[in-house]
Amino acid sequence: MGTVVTVAGLTLREASRRRVLWALAGLTVALLALSAWGFSRLAGESEFGTMTSGQARLVASQLLNLVMFGMSLIAALGTAFLTGPTLSGETESGIVLAVLARPIRRSTLLLGKWLGLVVFGTGFVVVAGLAQCLVVLVTVDYWPPQPVVALALLAGQTTVLLTLGLLLSTAISPMASGVVAVGLFGATWIAGVVGGIGDALGNEGVARVGTISRMLLPTDGLWRGAMHAFQDPAGFAEFGAAMEGFPFLSQAPLTATYLVWAAVWTAMVWGLAAISFQRKDL
Repeated sequence: MGTVVTVAGLTLREASRRRVLWALAGLTVALLALSAWGFSRLAGESEFGTMTSGQARLVASQLLNLVMFGMSLIAALGTAFLTGPTLSGETESGIVLAVLARPIRRSTLLLGKWLGLVVFGTGFVVVAGLAQCLVVLVTVDYWPPQPVVALALLAGQTTVLLTLGLLLSTAISPMASGVVAVGLFGATWIAGVVGGIGDALGNEGVARVGTISRMLLPTDGLWRGAMHAFQDPAGFAEFGAAMEGFPFLSQAPLTATYLVWAAVWTAMVWGLAAISFQRKDL
């Protein structure tokens, strides 16, 4: 266990030195600044001031979900393009051979790197997410009802994606693994939107597209659970029926069964990554 923690610490240190960290920081600051400006303009609009409290909170929660999706996309880009170089890049450069000569089991090395990346991704999501919630609180006086649950689900989404990226990095190049991971992330979100439209129209076939995609890759399912935790339940109960199918509103919280499936999915994909890395010719 000590070796795993050591590798995780080294992975965190290495991640902090990569340029992708500065790109993440820059994009996050830009998003926070733009959202602060946008929310402040919204608060100054006369139409916003004439809304009922339920309407205003529903609008604020929708916009918060929209901005948080941007935050989750930044996290997805960062973790996907950080995971590939962390493993595949070190394999190509020969660094992994030097580390494994100590000796360290390949599974131990993989687990340590995965743990370090999870800590990095979770830390980013929590810090950036809390900063965004504070921006919304200061500008439009809205605080999400379940911020801890929402941020935990966003951290879970990041963990799912970086685990997928880790598996891909054992088989393809660092850049390709990042592109494929982000592409699948986007495709799953689009499939979820299509499924939501199918639900709104009562079309079971179209709705099933979203359901299947959320089972194959749980990122969109976890995102929808986070949206539900960010949005105001009273405002949604009053006005949400008129906005059914809207991509930045979630109809229901996640079930315990789905959360278990997301954990099992992550464990299975990590296991596949371990098998692939074990068989990889270094």
